[in-house]
Amino acid sequence: MSNAQQDVRFEPNWESIRMHRVPDWYHDAKLGIFVHWGLFSVPAWATPVGEFGTVDWDRWFANNPYSEWYLNTLRIEGSPTFEHHRTTFGDGFDYMDFAEEFNARTRRWDPLAMAKLFKSSGAGYVVLTSKHHDGFTLWPSRVENPHLPPDRRCSERDLVGELTDAVRGLGLRMGLYYSGGLDWSFNPTPIKSQELVGATINHTPEFAAYADAHWRELRERYDPIILWNDIGYPEQADLAAIVADFYNDHPDGLINDRFETRKPGSSRRHHDFTTPEYSQLDEIAPYKWESCRGLGYSFGYNRSETAEHTVSETDLIHLLCDIVSKNGNLLLNVGPRADGSIPQIQAERLRGLGAWLERNGEAIFGTRPWVRATGETEDGMPVRFTAKGDAVYAIVLGRPGPDGISLRLDLPGRLRHATLLGSSAAAPASYDDGRLLLRPSVPLPDSPAHALRFLIR
Repeated sequence: MSNAQQDVRFEPNWESIRMHRVPDWYHDAKLGIFVHWGLFSVPAWATPVGEFGTVDWDRWFANNPYSEWYLNTLRIEGSPTFEHHRTTFGDGFDYMDFAEEFNARTRRWDPLAMAKLFKSSGAGYVVLTSKHHDGFTLWPSRVENPHLPPDRRCSERDLVGELTDAVRGLGLRMGLYYSGGLDWSFNPTPIKSQELVGATINHTPEFAAYADAHWRELRERYDPIILWNDIGYPEQADLAAIVADFYNDHPDGLINDRFETRKPGSSRRHHDFTTPEYSQLDEIAPYKWESCRGLGYSFGYNRSETAEHTVSETDLIHLLCDIVSKNGNLLLNVGPRADGSIPQIQAERLRGLGAWLERNGEAIFGTRPWVRATGETEDGMPVRFTAKGDAVYAIVLGRPGPDGISLRLDLPGRLRHATLLGSSAAAPASYDDGRLLLRPSVPLPDSPAHALRFLIR
């Protein structure tokens, strides 16, 4: 964060707010952990039909693989979730009745154990769902919901506060997710098509005041460094004042792009980063972006998912390298069970990613995009590039052959030194006529990706 930005006083208008710049810590962090947890973690069920973006919209909502959308899918008569709920819980069981079971199970939750797992992944920040679309809050809010009874509107434990304390105690930063556009306790109309998503965003004065009060309460109580909103925000809300106050308190804070409305003529066009979902960019972006995705097809815990539906450790490492090379961060989601425990396969993926970053994190953390993001070795293995100071990093996505690593690239100067990260063995290198050749003195370790550091003079 520059001194110039620290000295800026933001006014509650979008022209002033657009002066804010992305802080260095966020550029440096590269990896965050997203946590989708709530009443939907009790039924923990959805049909794993495919990743977001791979299923036609006309099939998506009735067969939604996002378990956190359980309530909406339940309201679509004849959907697999509708039939599952009726068979498992009975016709008369209301979704909000899961609150009793959720509160009972969360009494066993260990926030420090959760935070330690997140830290082991190498993540620099955490974003927790404080309120998802069902309207249930993970903190004992003082803001009354006129559409939910007191014992069905919030968690008994202050889950937001306890995880915030545990995360910060381990040196990580804490952000909060809030569903500012959808709240099915205010508008129970089921969303059956993509066109209905925008139509069901609540723009009433009642909901605008409710959402504003929630964001102010979250800031006052937990002081998040990231305001991660979802699916728009009420037009009548006092958003400019909320954002200006946030930036004045936290010049190093950030907001995402999902506060914005797509209505023609709207002046609300500001964000610190964009949020592609289950996707990434093809080239280096001139702006900051953050790809969010689950380890499986769902963000919330889905007991129907198996290893078949879960991203492999190798693919996860390759995904992070690709995103970072193009000026992005990865917000990797975990879906805890209702009691806060993390399913074994998710925990294994986090630890596997963290173990790779222990050896190769120099090529990820604190880097910036190089002049190009992608390439390949002369034997056809994909490569992703990053840079830091006078170092260029080439991350080979795979295990090179016994003849070493050969790359065709234009270095902006003389090669001074080359190193294979995570290895103390010598790695003689040469650079001649645009061809860089590195020959490790010992066989390369078995790893999903190998990072090379080139020091340039």
